[in-house]
Amino acid sequence: MARKSRGAARRGLPGTRVDDESVTRQRVRPGTVRRILPYALRYRSALTLLTVCTVADAAIMATSPILLKLIIDDGIIPGHTGTVLWLCLLTAGLALLDGVAQYFQAWCSGRVGEGLVYDLRTKVFAHVQSQPLAFFTRAQTGALVSRLNADVIGARQAITSLLSQSVSTLLGLVLVLGTMFFLSWQITVAALIMIPLFLVPIRLITRRLQRYTRENMQLDAELSSLMSERFNVSGAMLAKLYGQTKNESSLFAARAGRIRDVAMTSVVWSRLLNIILVVLAAVFTAVVYGLGGILVIHGTFQLGTLVAMIALLMRLYTPVNQLSTIQSNALTALVSFDRVFEVLDLEPLIAERPGARALPTGGPDGTTAPDVVFDQVRFRYPHADEVSLASLESIAFRRPAPAEADAWTLEDLSFHAPAGMLTALVGPSGAGKTTITQLVPRLYDANAGSVRIAGVDVRDLTLQSLRDTVGVVSQEAHLFHDTLRANLEYARPGATEEELIEACRAALIWDSVDALPEGLDTVVGDRGYRLSGGEKQRIALARLLLKAPPIVVLDEATAHLDSESEAAIQRALKTALASRTSLVIAHRLSTIREADQILVVEAGRIRERGTHEELLAAGGLYADLYHTQFTDQAPAEEATLGADTH
Repeated sequence: MARKSRGAARRGLPGTRVDDESVTRQRVRPGTVRRILPYALRYRSALTLLTVCTVADAAIMATSPILLKLIIDDGIIPGHTGTVLWLCLLTAGLALLDGVAQYFQAWCSGRVGEGLVYDLRTKVFAHVQSQPLAFFTRAQTGALVSRLNADVIGARQAITSLLSQSVSTLLGLVLVLGTMFFLSWQITVAALIMIPLFLVPIRLITRRLQRYTRENMQLDAELSSLMSERFNVSGAMLAKLYGQTKNESSLFAARAGRIRDVAMTSVVWSRLLNIILVVLAAVFTAVVYGLGGILVIHGTFQLGTLVAMIALLMRLYTPVNQLSTIQSNALTALVSFDRVFEVLDLEPLIAERPGARALPTGGPDGTTAPDVVFDQVRFRYPHADEVSLASLESIAFRRPAPAEADAWTLEDLSFHAPAGMLTALVGPSGAGKTTITQLVPRLYDANAGSVRIAGVDVRDLTLQSLRDTVGVVSQEAHLFHDTLRANLEYARPGATEEELIEACRAALIWDSVDALPEGLDTVVGDRGYRLSGGEKQRIALARLLLKAPPIVVLDEATAHLDSESEAAIQRALKTALASRTSLVIAHRLSTIREADQILVVEAGRIRERGTHEELLAAGGLYADLYHTQFTDQAPAEEATLGADTH
C-alpha cells in the first residue's frame, strides 16, 4: 500500500511534486534543549510545586511496599490484629496524600503547559507577521498553521508531562533501588544485571522513531496545506470547473496514505519496543520469584520481604519501561520545539534600522503630500533560502544558476513622482510596474539605489509611519471573513458610522450596502465571495478613502469594474486623490489620460516619460500600446471614453 500511495503522488496528480527526503530526515539541532529553558523558567513557581508533588508521589510509591511487608511479617503471620489495622490506616492515609499530590501535579502541569502554548503561539504569530511579502508567496499556509498548532502543542509536552514523568521515573528508580538494597542485596544485584537488557532495545528503536516523528509532522503540514487550498472558494470552484474532483480525491488519498503508512510504521516499532520490554519484565519477575522463594525456604528472609521485593520490582521495571516512552515522547517534543525554533530563527528580510525615525509630514498643516523619488534603483526578487524554509515548502532549496541570480527585475530605474500629483505607470505585462509600487511601502527593499519619500530613504523610516503614509489598493482586493464594518474599520479602527458611510458614498458603493438587509453588519464570506468583483473593489477603495493616506498606490484598482462603474469611480478618485501623491498602474490607457506624468516601463526600465499628448506625439511604445487598444474602436466611442474620465 505504501508503494501505491507514493507512486500515485509521483505520477503527477495535480498539485503533487517529488519531495526531498532531506527535509524529513533532518535531525534535531544541537542546543535545542538549552533554548527551551527560558520558556520554562517563566513558570518557575508552578514548576517548583510540580517538582515537589512529583517527589512526594515517588516517595509514596517506594514506601507502600515496605508497609505491605510489615503488614504480612509483623501483623498477619504473628496474628497481631492491631498492627494490621493501624498499618492499613497508614497505607490509606498515604494513598489519600498521593491523590492530593497528583491533583496539584495536574494543576501545575496545565498551568505551565497552556502558558507555554500561549507564549509560543503569540511569539511565532508575531514573528511570521514580521516576515516580508516574499515569505508568504512561498510558504504553504497549512505548514505555517501546523507550526502554530501541532508543533506548539507537541512542544508543551516537553515542559509538562515529560518533566513530571522524568523526575518521577528517575527519583522512583533511586528510591526503589535503595529500598531493595535495604531488604535484599542479592535480588537487587540480580535486577541491576538485567537492566541493560532493557536499555539496548530502547536505544536502537527510538532512533528510528525520531525520524518517523519528523516525517509524520511534515506530511501532516502538507495535508493541511492541501486542504486549505482546496477548501476555499477559489480552489473548490477550480476543481469543479475543470472536472478534477476525482483527481483531487485521489491526490488527497495519496497524501493521507503516506501519513497512514508512516504512522503505522511508527506504531509498529513503538509496539515492538513495548512488547520486548514487557517480555523481559515477565522473565525477570519469574527469576526473582525463583530466587526469592529459595531464600525464603532457607530462612534468609521472611515471606513479607519477598512480597515487598516483588512489588518493588514492579516499581523498578515500570520506570525502566517508561524510559522508552519518555525517550520517544522527548524526541517528539524536541522535534516540535526544533520546528518552532526553525521559524523563529528565520530573520525578517525587511526590518527597521536602529534609530529609524517617523516619516515627517509633508507640510506644516500636516495635509500636504510628500514626493516619491526612485534613484538608480536595482532590484531582484530574493532567492528562496533568503526568505523561506525548505520545510515550509516540503522541498529542498535549489540555488539558482548564475544567470538567474544576476537577473534584475528593475535596473537603474530613476524617476520623480511630484508631491500632490498623479504619476501613471504603463507598459506590457511583466515589465516591473507592480514591483515598483511594492518598493514604496517597503514590501521589498531595493538591492541598490534608494527609494525616498519626502527626501528620506524609506529604509531609515519606521515601518509604522511608512505604512500609515502609503495606502494601496491592489488588483485583487482582499476582504476578511467578517462584516463590511470590520473590513472598513481595518483601515481606521474606531471610525464613526458617519465616516464609514461617507467613505462608502465616495467609493459609490453605499447604495449597494444600504440595500443589504444587515447593511454594514453583513458578513462578506470567505475572501469576500458574497460580493461581486466590482463591489469588492469599491469596498477596498472605500477602505482606502477611510484611511486617507498622503500617498496612494492603485494597482489596476478599477480592473473589475464595468465601463459605467469605472467612469463613476474615476470621478470619485479625481476628488479623493486631489492633493495626494498618487502612483497608478493601468492597462486601460483611457483611465490615465489626465495623469500629470506617465512613465512607460519595459523590462525593468523607464523607456518613456511625459504626458498623454506628449507620448502620443513621440510615436514610441506608449503610442503603440495606445493605438493597439483603440484601433478597433470607433472615434465616437473613443470620445465617449475621454469624456467619462473628465
